[in-house]
Amino acid sequence: MKISENWLRQWVNPTNSSDELGEQLTMLGLELDGMEPIAPMFYGVVIGQVITCNKHPDADKLRITTVNIGTDTLLQIVCGASNVRVGLKVAVATVGAELPPIDGKPFKIKKGKLRGVESQGMLCGASELGLIDELDGLLELDDDAPIGMNVREYLGLDGQIFDVAITPNRGDCLSVLGLAREIGVVNGLPLNRPEIITTPPTLDKAVAVKVENPTACPRYLAQYIGDIDRSVKTPKWLKDNLMASGLRTHNFLVDVTNFILLELGQPLHAFDADKIVGAITVRLAHEGETLTLLNEQTITLTGDELVIADDMGVLALAGIMGGARSAVSDETTNIVLESAHFNQRNIAGRARRFGLHTDASVRFERGVDFNLPKIALDRATTLIATIAGGQVGQTTTVQSISDLPKRESVHVPFDKVEKLLGVALPADEITKLLNRLEISTTFDGTKFICQPPSHRFDITICEDIIEEIARVHGYDNIAPRLPQFMVDMSHDDTADLTHVLKLTLAKQGYFEAVSFSFCDDKLEKLLHDDKLGEILPLANPISSELAVMRRTLLSSLLPIVVHNLNRQQTNVRLFETGLCFVGKDMISLEQIPSLAIIATGQATDSIHGVRAVDFFDLKADVESLLPHHATPHYERADLAFLHLGQSAYVSVAGKQIGYFGQLHPSISTALDLPMVWVAQLDLNALINLHRYIPDVTLPSKFPSVRRDLAFFVDKELTWQEVADVVYDVAGKHLTDVSLFDVYQGSTLPEGKKSLAFAMTLQDATCTLSDGEIKALMDRVIVALTDRYQAQLRDG
Repeated sequence: MKISENWLRQWVNPTNSSDELGEQLTMLGLELDGMEPIAPMFYGVVIGQVITCNKHPDADKLRITTVNIGTDTLLQIVCGASNVRVGLKVAVATVGAELPPIDGKPFKIKKGKLRGVESQGMLCGASELGLIDELDGLLELDDDAPIGMNVREYLGLDGQIFDVAITPNRGDCLSVLGLAREIGVVNGLPLNRPEIITTPPTLDKAVAVKVENPTACPRYLAQYIGDIDRSVKTPKWLKDNLMASGLRTHNFLVDVTNFILLELGQPLHAFDADKIVGAITVRLAHEGETLTLLNEQTITLTGDELVIADDMGVLALAGIMGGARSAVSDETTNIVLESAHFNQRNIAGRARRFGLHTDASVRFERGVDFNLPKIALDRATTLIATIAGGQVGQTTTVQSISDLPKRESVHVPFDKVEKLLGVALPADEITKLLNRLEISTTFDGTKFICQPPSHRFDITICEDIIEEIARVHGYDNIAPRLPQFMVDMSHDDTADLTHVLKLTLAKQGYFEAVSFSFCDDKLEKLLHDDKLGEILPLANPISSELAVMRRTLLSSLLPIVVHNLNRQQTNVRLFETGLCFVGKDMISLEQIPSLAIIATGQATDSIHGVRAVDFFDLKADVESLLPHHATPHYERADLAFLHLGQSAYVSVAGKQIGYFGQLHPSISTALDLPMVWVAQLDLNALINLHRYIPDVTLPSKFPSVRRDLAFFVDKELTWQEVADVVYDVAGKHLTDVSLFDVYQGSTLPEGKKSLAFAMTLQDATCTLSDGEIKALMDRVIVALTDRYQAQLRDG
């Protein structure tokens, strides 16, 4: 928001310099983005009056004028502005004057000729002086402007404009009143408020108003003013304040409403009373209604917008912009002045929906003091009646007190103030400080009872009050103090062990990926499995591709694989560590640290040469992440997004720690991918396995014995199931069991396959006898025969 320093100092005028005042605003949390002069530097420009104005003999659009600038000699100046005329007071750049640079180059006024006629200066428009270009043509000065006076002095152009960045929670500071209130508090100065009175009615006429939705509009005031002198121009003081704050001037009525907007922060709107048909109604729009706005944009309403309407239809988009049908103009003599309080929820988002951004919508979206409508209406009515005359009618007020915003009291424990600020302030000082902020405060010995004012929407909890204390006491008055507390310096090795796992995968040829915790809803549906819980959508996603929380890291890695394959990277190996979000809803949600790997393309080994990555490559990579003491156990996985015959769960010590296998072909096809191998492991489980230090067992000094067995078993029986039985039966004497042959063929019984495996047997205390070995082998044979109907092969 841009505001004139001169205007601000009319309300409160501390001894601070401009820079110091700007620094105070920043320290109050109202960051000053910058300061700039009201107008760039120029000199040699004075007030003059046009004495004669004649057509140029050789140019239809040029005029030859004589201008009085208060010297003994009139100046002859050739001018092309359409609004030049006899009697006009204008800004005259005399010969030798320097105007604001054009394209970075100085613009000096010299005596010259235009179409053969000598011109001894230049009549200036607002743009030539670096001001807001309010109208085409010359800058018209008031009739009482003193001839010969320096224009900078007359227009007050040597002041500064403050550009203040108001945070969304401080809508109360979007006005001179709001900023002055803050400056006054920190400097201990009262405000020089203008006297605001209710103008007594001189006309027995009132505006009929009906509010259909009091929740959206709990307070609506309408003031009829008739017989306004339409020839009245905006007073210089009012125009100067608007122009110095970066606003264009239009006509007197619009300028008054803009002035009140900047001065008090209350948006007003003036309707041409003669263009209103019947009563004014505040209601929700009807779906499909159209409205042509003041900017000539025609919009189609959807049904949830709050509008101001009459018997013919919509007049204005409430709290945002008026309509063209009821707009005031230079011909308007009778007006209805609107001043209302609109609910933030009914204004927020509507302006953006139609590509609008207005001063009114910015304020109503952030919240406006619900006690301002009457004050602002009285101020505007007094200005209009005083300056432009007219008859003031009755004020119509429609309000629903129960629907106005509530300001609940806030209790602040005394000891909490020191705890949060780190500085002890006396209770009476805190009470005085808060009361200066218009926060009505009492102290009962243990706590402050604070009643926020109507303009402070942002104060709801005790921390808000303590922040106010800190702001006004001054952050720079709070001495830095290092915190003192006991710190547990025990080392957390989680990051170190995670790094070890990452290095292991990097050595295997994998690259680390880092992605968002959000993913595409469509991809999550492709990877759906009931074991992963429900898909959890984000309330406000940053894009449609990042609309849900990921339940598996594969949702993040697969798009990266697609991205790389589309760029001719045929061999892709990636891994990622991060959180997965699993649960039926936000209440039951679990955040599971995980590690995922994904591979596609070719693998190279010393035996087979170049070949495609397969199940056993991935299995080896998974096993490389396990510590040497961890013995993995595998069983067939039943996850819907994995190939049923090419996937497995992996467990250690009876606890499942993850899964791996081929991505289901249907998903690969949907993503236009070749065969892809994936794995995901519980990161915490992996780290805990690496933390575990097993008991040391001395190697046996007695010889080991190898015995081989071969069985016919059902084709569906897995090697893991066979190995589990062998380990259970052989007990402590079995040091290793390994599969060395699988055979399937027409020579075998139907539905059977042959498994051949080697058992390594050893005792830690003695050499195993032939009898002990035979007894152990017999137990294994019997166990496999009983449990799986395995048939021992001869030979």
